[in-house]
Parts: sequence; C-alpha cells; structure tokens
Amino acid sequence: MVPWIVWAVIGVILIIAEMMTFTFYLLWLGIGALAAGVLALFIPDAVFVQVLAGAVVAIILTIFTKPLTRKVRHSKGFKDAIDVIVGRQGEVIQKIEVGTLGIVKVGGEIWSASASETIEPGTTVIVVSKGSAVIEVTRMGGV
Repeated sequence: MVPWIVWAVIGVILIIAEMMTFTFYLLWLGIGALAAGVLALFIPDAVFVQVLAGAVVAIILTIFTKPLTRKVRHSKGFKDAIDVIVGRQGEVIQKIEVGTLGIVKVGGEIWSASASETIEPGTTVIVVSKGSAVIEVTRMGGV
C-alpha cells in the first residue's frame, strides 16, 4: 500500500478517536501522523524519517498547546460542553448492573453508564458524574 495513504488512515482514525475521548492527546498524534503522510508523498521509502517527523510534530504540539489549553480550561466562565451533562436526566436503554456498564440516553446522546445498583431499562436516572466516555447515574429521586 502507498505509505501516505497508510499515514492518512492512521491520522484520521486517531482524530476520530479523539472526538470520542476529548483528551487532546490523540489529536496531536493524529496530526503528527498526517504530517508523516505529507512527508511520505515526497520521500516514500524513508519510513524512519516519516515516523520521526510525526513524533516531532506531536511532541511540539503537546509542549506548546498543553499550557494554553490548561489556561483556557481554568479561566473564569469556561464550561466544558461535556460537563453540562452532570445533573441531567436520562433513560436507561440497556440494563445497568453493579460492575457492568449499561446504556443510557441523555438528551439525544447515547452513553455507557455505571451505577451503584442494578437499574432496569426504561428507568429515569440522573447523571451524577462523568468520565471521558462513561457516566455514572442514579435513579431519579435517589437510591
């Protein structure tokens, strides 16, 4: 397969994965992979150089943007779009058991969810906390 296509596919997959995690780490790796892909257009046989260039781009982006994103996240009035889910109501779609994830629909979004008790499908729940991809819920009105 053509090297630049491989790098482009890796970059796109990492960027899509980033959209699901909201960490920025995969974004920088994805951009690094895309940079390696651009280099592969000009030097297709120099895989080591491509890997090195992608790594350097990812490291530079991490070093220079982490302080900026940290400053923005801690600024007064900043509210992460994902944080607004805490306190919202949802409906259990797939049974949640202690130690096993279920599925909850909150607004128009589907989330993997955990709970400290078994909750059956159709039950209305409240989101009490969120991780990067999993929310914790409790029955409406408490335990």
